[in-house]
Amino acid sequence: MQHWDRIEAFVEVVRLGSFADAARHLGVSSSHVSRLVARLETQLGTQLLYRTTRRLKLTDAGAVYFEHCGQLFDGFQEALAAISDYQQQPTGVLKLTCATTFGDRYIAPLVNDFLARHPQLSVNLDFTNRRVDIIDEGFDVAIRTGALPDSSLIARKLCPRREYIVGSADYFQRHARPHTLSELSGHNCLLGSAEHWAVDVNGQHRHWKVSGNWKGNSGMALLDAARKGVGLVQLPDYYVEEDLESGRLVSVLDQYACTHTAVWVVYPRHRHLSPKVRQFVDFLVENMAR
Repeated sequence: MQHWDRIEAFVEVVRLGSFADAARHLGVSSSHVSRLVARLETQLGTQLLYRTTRRLKLTDAGAVYFEHCGQLFDGFQEALAAISDYQQQPTGVLKLTCATTFGDRYIAPLVNDFLARHPQLSVNLDFTNRRVDIIDEGFDVAIRTGALPDSSLIARKLCPRREYIVGSADYFQRHARPHTLSELSGHNCLLGSAEHWAVDVNGQHRHWKVSGNWKGNSGMALLDAARKGVGLVQLPDYYVEEDLESGRLVSVLDQYACTHTAVWVVYPRHRHLSPKVRQFVDFLVENMAR
């Protein structure tokens, strides 16, 4: 079994030329350094140094041993420097998954800004509306919208999120605006990937069953259908805010809007979080809040 403190003491004695200087460098006493070198010689079964009152000199065996050990400790120092740089700078490949529309509009520009700051980093973006298992599929970070289920993942809030129930101004010229959830049964409710809409009733989150003649898994397609007066649709704020401001779409049943949803950045729990994940998450949180 190797005793690295003995080898380190020997290398420093040779490099600095004395036990006293090696002791100061290592932060120990001269007698301790002397004992470490003596134990190393006993361990190896050979003398490494000639000791005189005036100077130290390597034996032939000591010269051979120092040549190899010196390179070894140089490698250790390079490894320490490398891991220090690694702990400070984002490197490698950052794998990120996010819902398509939100990712295109908000996340991709921030990823590009982050990459401009850290050109040594590579990114791999996967925009999908599928719920990805980021651990099994090897992703570093995921952007999740809505209410988060219980999970072992770490989650940080990026921004609030609100679901709107909307229809076009033209649609409401032909149909009365609903004032209660039960009145939705008299409307053509356009469906996304779920068979229900998320609502809050008396502070309780509920799934409200709706029906209509249109179903699809594209938020932009749902938005287009709503704009063209096909029916009512429930979509997040980032889809409909501009249309609401312009009056192209009209929001109804606002008293039932969900208040507990948000946009989150989630990532696996690690004892030592890599710089690329730590710094990217901090960057997202800081810039999404603006």
